[in-house]
Amino acid sequence: MKRLVVKVGSAVLTENDGIALNRMQNLVDFVYDLSTQFEVILVSSGAVAAGFTKLQLDRSELHNKQALASIGQPFLMELYNRKFSKYDIICSQVLVTAANFQSREEAQRIKNTVDALLENGVLPIVNENDVTATAELVLGDNDQLSAYTADAVNAELLLILSDIDAYYDHDPRHHSDAKILKVVSSISDEELSREVSPNTTFATGGIVTKLKAANYMLEHNGAMFLSSGFDLSDAKSYFLEGIHKGGTLFTTGVH
Repeated sequence: MKRLVVKVGSAVLTENDGIALNRMQNLVDFVYDLSTQFEVILVSSGAVAAGFTKLQLDRSELHNKQALASIGQPFLMELYNRKFSKYDIICSQVLVTAANFQSREEAQRIKNTVDALLENGVLPIVNENDVTATAELVLGDNDQLSAYTADAVNAELLLILSDIDAYYDHDPRHHSDAKILKVVSSISDEELSREVSPNTTFATGGIVTKLKAANYMLEHNGAMFLSSGFDLSDAKSYFLEGIHKGGTLFTTGVH
């Protein structure tokens, strides 16, 4: 059974300064369907947004965002546990930092833990340990973290569910004739060095951090699929039916 990392961003999980419960339920149902065909690891943003529903701190201050993440992380896990319980799936929390993946020994320990969880039918839910690390709070929204995770746990595929439904040849917000690039095998340095432009209050990424994650996967012999987390039909078609209707596959081979 292939191993798949699914990353969902804050833009998908949040709505009106809170957690978008309907979209979270759709995600949970989708992850369950995926688990019949893949070993699934979920990388979930949303801790800051979850914390903000409990305490409205000024999110422009980094220490406040870290405080909100520490409040929101257990609440987020409570929501996941409640929603996955309908499928009798036990959820586990795996808090990591980007620095953990720079050490071969620490990365191996993460893999060993994930292996043990999956062998026992438990869903690993990975998030950034925001209280001790700030990189994803400032820049990235867990996109690159999900790529590091996929590589460390030997996942062949990374699926990023986002408010960005695909990679286009031009910015679709400014070019009405922009076309989806369905399969991409390389990403230019120019694209990777563009300015990060998040689209929502809680998001910190944008297309650039998705491209960096995709580039990391390409460099490490993996593949990444980018599609909408609002409308899961493209992701469902590709992963459950083997039909590539929409979304972008970043790959140098066959996946």
